[in-house]
Amino acid sequence: MSGSTAAPRAEPSSLYPSLRDFSVSFYRYALLLSLCLGPAPLPAAAWQPASGPLKTRWAKDVSPERAHPEYPRPQLVRKEWLNLNGLWDLSITSKDATKPGPFDNQILVPFPVESALSGVMKPVGENERLWYRRAFEIPASWLGRRVLLHFGAVDFEASIWVNGKSIGQHRGGYDAFNFDITDSLNPSTPNEVVVAVSDPTDAGTQPRGKQVRKPHGIWYTSTSGIWQTVWLEPVNSAHITALKITPDVDNSAVTIRPLLTPTMAGFSVEAAIYDGAKQVYEASVSPGGQMTLPVKNAKLWSPENPHLYDVVVRLNLGSRTIDRVESYFGMRKISLGKDEKGFTRLCLNNKPYFQFGPLDQGFWPDGLYTAPTDEALRYDIEMTKKLGLNLARKHVKIEPDRWYYWCDKLGLLVWQDMPSGDQYIKGDQPDITRSPESASEFETELRALVEGRSNHPCIVMWVPYNEGWGQWDTPRVVDFIKKLDPTRLVDNTSGWTDRRVGDVNDLHKYPGPDAPAPEEKRAIVLGEFGGLGLPVRGHTWQSEKNWGYRSFTNSEALTAAYLDLVAKLFPLVESKGLSAAVYTQTTDVEIEVNGLMTYDRELVKMDLRKVAAANLGRNQPTPKQAKNSPQ
Repeated sequence: MSGSTAAPRAEPSSLYPSLRDFSVSFYRYALLLSLCLGPAPLPAAAWQPASGPLKTRWAKDVSPERAHPEYPRPQLVRKEWLNLNGLWDLSITSKDATKPGPFDNQILVPFPVESALSGVMKPVGENERLWYRRAFEIPASWLGRRVLLHFGAVDFEASIWVNGKSIGQHRGGYDAFNFDITDSLNPSTPNEVVVAVSDPTDAGTQPRGKQVRKPHGIWYTSTSGIWQTVWLEPVNSAHITALKITPDVDNSAVTIRPLLTPTMAGFSVEAAIYDGAKQVYEASVSPGGQMTLPVKNAKLWSPENPHLYDVVVRLNLGSRTIDRVESYFGMRKISLGKDEKGFTRLCLNNKPYFQFGPLDQGFWPDGLYTAPTDEALRYDIEMTKKLGLNLARKHVKIEPDRWYYWCDKLGLLVWQDMPSGDQYIKGDQPDITRSPESASEFETELRALVEGRSNHPCIVMWVPYNEGWGQWDTPRVVDFIKKLDPTRLVDNTSGWTDRRVGDVNDLHKYPGPDAPAPEEKRAIVLGEFGGLGLPVRGHTWQSEKNWGYRSFTNSEALTAAYLDLVAKLFPLVESKGLSAAVYTQTTDVEIEVNGLMTYDRELVKMDLRKVAAANLGRNQPTPKQAKNSPQ
């Protein structure tokens, strides 16, 4: 999870007897053999992406030397780190293999093996295992400190060795994890890391979102293996593992709770808040405590003014600083309240605020789950705002931390879906029954999502289920999320299978628009509508047999239809108390051509000026003059 240097999901290797025979002696022998007799690695200059159906403009900026070089954890920043992205050796074996076969291929990390930018573009079945390998050296300045090996995300089940020693395992395709590898390192010679990954995709019950082995319709190409940044970080034995930052707009304060490795007497933690270059507040606390700092005359965070305060936290032993991290936060509150007509509304910073934006799938034609570059990640958010929108519903996918960082910085509200999995139900059916393994995996990954992304001011709603996909034990799951994070709203399910719990009643209507009946204690939202389709020749995943909820033949007709939808949408804000709407979708994805933009992000398919003007024409509900009801 974001900002954590613990390994919350690491399991002892004894739980994996099928891999125990992968011994230290084999690794040492294999390393020597590969160095002495094996084929020379592919020169970085010779690397090329695979030839895929479609690519983005950012593909030309991808190379082994520049594969997501940015610092991957913007909410817990240290100065020293080493990026392990780039070319890795690759071997593909059967799933039950206890050691790799020949490393006869190379893959560009962090792009999934199925993607063109990986250089491989090969589907991986549920009965196969990926083996990654690369060498690395530890900077001399790191000697005497602990070294952490971080993975942004690996889909789905990973086992890691360093210099032949088993480091641990991790299950889950979306959350960050790490291991302390210090005791396995060679301080004066090259080190080797090997990662083995298996991924059942839709052959399993684990959270997977829209990934399937045989893409069709609204189901897309799978992402297997490493798909986010791999990196090393030096820390002292006593260090900060995470920060929990909670703004309190009503009381003009922020609470900072540092999480630490075990410490002894004499340690203290201090925090300083900066508004730009100016330090405005500071406080200190003993390990295990938390600090509540005043934020007087707070500059509130919103899409119109996404003001961020910087934070520096130090772990001290007496007068000596042992660890120092940088972070940030926004003073933002999301709640329910009444407007002047008595409708229950979504409120931002205690004022009714209409939220309007696209369903955002987070897929890329050349990188699949992995955007080609950080600039590409930012581009989608910038274009959403240029289209006059203030929201994105991140649909059954969890993004790298830097996507949320750009939403925080640029000002875009986010409804965050939990990736779906297991069985699906229809609207008139009861919740599914999960196996103990499926239930445990779902809750573990849900907890990792909520706890790992809780500091981002952009996220205002958690959405555990979509249209009955894997919907299970809904009332209890909503309560589970509320206990993990009482500062945000929860949409019990987006579309179809409302269980009358949580903070909103969410309707799906294609093409729509429409709204549920007003409720006394919950806001009403239109969680999906639109889906107007237009395939643009030269910018589609395939040349024919593309799909949309309603199809058009030119930009003019598509623009007119969209403007008509918006003209019908906004009156629902006043007449029915509609609090939010989500249009399907940000971009085309594979054979779906419902995007505001083409899949390669080259074209906005409608008249940008007219669409932005229409979207910005929405009226915010008038606040009730009395104090808003509490969340």
